Amino acid sequence: MFDIFRNHTKILMVLLFLLVIPAFVLFGVDGYQQSKQSSTVVAKVASVEISQAQWDAAHKNDMDRLRASRPELDIKLLDSPEARYATLERLVRDTVMRVAADKANLHTSDSRLARFLQEDPTIASLRKLDGTLDMERYRQLAATQGLTPEGFENMVRQDISKQQVEAGVSQTGFVAAAPADVALNAFFERREIQVVNFLAKDYISAVNLSDADMEAFYQANLSLFKAPEQVKVEYVVLDIDAVKKDIKISDADLKSFYDQNVARLSGTEERRASHILITAAKDAPAEQRQKAKVEAQALLKAVRSAPDSFAEVARKSSQDPGSAAKGGDLDYFGRGAMVKPFEDAVFVMKKGDISDLVESDFGYHIIKLTEVKEPKQRSFEELRASIDGDLKNQQAQRKFAEVAELFTNTVYEQSDSLKPVAEKLGLEIKVAEAVLRQPAPGATGVLSSEKFLSALFAQDNIEKKRNTEAVETAVNQLAAGRVLAYEPTKTLALADVRPQVRERVIAARASELADKDGMGKLALWKKDPDKAVLPAAQVVARDQAMNVPAQVVTAALRVDAKSMPSWLGVDLGAQGYAVVRANKVVPRNEASQPSAEQDREQYAQWWASAEAAAYYSELKDRLKVTFLVASPLATAALLP
Repeated sequence: MFDIFRNHTKILMVLLFLLVIPAFVLFGVDGYQQSKQSSTVVAKVASVEISQAQWDAAHKNDMDRLRASRPELDIKLLDSPEARYATLERLVRDTVMRVAADKANLHTSDSRLARFLQEDPTIASLRKLDGTLDMERYRQLAATQGLTPEGFENMVRQDISKQQVEAGVSQTGFVAAAPADVALNAFFERREIQVVNFLAKDYISAVNLSDADMEAFYQANLSLFKAPEQVKVEYVVLDIDAVKKDIKISDADLKSFYDQNVARLSGTEERRASHILITAAKDAPAEQRQKAKVEAQALLKAVRSAPDSFAEVARKSSQDPGSAAKGGDLDYFGRGAMVKPFEDAVFVMKKGDISDLVESDFGYHIIKLTEVKEPKQRSFEELRASIDGDLKNQQAQRKFAEVAELFTNTVYEQSDSLKPVAEKLGLEIKVAEAVLRQPAPGATGVLSSEKFLSALFAQDNIEKKRNTEAVETAVNQLAAGRVLAYEPTKTLALADVRPQVRERVIAARASELADKDGMGKLALWKKDPDKAVLPAAQVVARDQAMNVPAQVVTAALRVDAKSMPSWLGVDLGAQGYAVVRANKVVPRNEASQPSAEQDREQYAQWWASAEAAAYYSELKDRLKVTFLVASPLATAALLP
């Protein structure tokens, strides 16, 4: 598809210059790109349009947040079509609530915003000892979300307004005890049943197969015996390790870095201290805190007059349950391990010092510094390997973008081979056989990337065997591949799949025999129950299946209680058949009052959630919500 570009490069360059440059002159590069992005609308809520750019930015934020909180998550799951569409659905929901809040004039006042921020634990953690907000840390918090403090506050303001929309439904619903108990009793109803299983596996020995049977099954089910399309490919991978291997750090640079960072690289100082704590919660009344302070001052006077008695006083008077029994000993700790006022005091003391009163959110501390453990300075030779690795990583990170551009341009401009890019960047060309459209079970590396496999199976790349574009398969990882050979989907010969055909036919016949025997016994036992040989009865419920198949439990619970005892047959699919005798309804255990109340609260939550979902659905209809991109699940359902 790119031949026209390659064969008429000069003409196209002139056309692009005439068409694109005037737009850049009028709007600038950023304006041109933003205009193009904003023109693609992916969803509408009333008159509000959601652009592709907004969707991409929201999904990037979601991915960044999840990567930060759950680094072990597979990036493929985060960037799948389903995950991207979930982001769009959330974006639409937020927009619906914002528009509904605006229409209902549910605006958040400055005082409401201030009160909300004061009660937020994250914001509270940014307060200084004097109670004022640390504005620098507040700006950093906003910056982590790509916002200024004003933008962060505006976002919070909108969130509060949106919450009011749902709160009008979810927080005002209630369920009376009587209807809740009716529903709960029905849901948790128990029934006594007896079950006889006719399992397909028990009939396998009775199945007799002929070649004609296998041929007939094979011909009737050719779609079950198809080999999927596959390709033989070669590919190259550019990642941080590939960039790093060509980086050399001189001895002078290694030594200079060592000299500047030896203290940090050798480890951190640790200190050992003991303390006496008189507790006083930060939100306790002033009188209570003053009383605790007076008590702590008396203890401070006592230990200063007799320093050797510190441990004994701590055992008798300290209100810290974790250290009092050990004479107040807190063992060794480094910076960041203790609350800030405590840490600030300890790390300016000398060995043997007893501090003044130190006030923290826990109360009043008296601290004695007992030991100081200075880190042993490590030699240059000890740290040389780790310094070399760190500096190479740093340089590789900085250099990766530059090399990635060269990689991307080379695989496109010299698209008939991967050798040029491999030779230019010192990359290994790898070959893989029998690669499928979907990642194989247990696949690792770039061959587990759906994006990369999709690029390999692009029709143009298969037909012309050109390089794929550079595909981002992970953070700081690009891959490009080329199809060497293609095998389309084909039906396998019976001789090649005879064992699988035999296994399927036997399973199908055994299931048929089990069903036939089970249905025969059901008819006989209905007519003459005395001939039935049944196992001991057992009691089952939705939440207590007792290892009984779910189909059996569901069928037993559907039997009309007035017709019991009653016989029924249950098809277990490939597993066989079950004959069930539903004997009677067993009253639900009389729950204790706390348990009953808990069940009712859970039922009320379910009811509130259902009402909130219904209200959101009504809002979507009222605001004429339109998705302009198809759901990947709906698209998959249309595929053959």
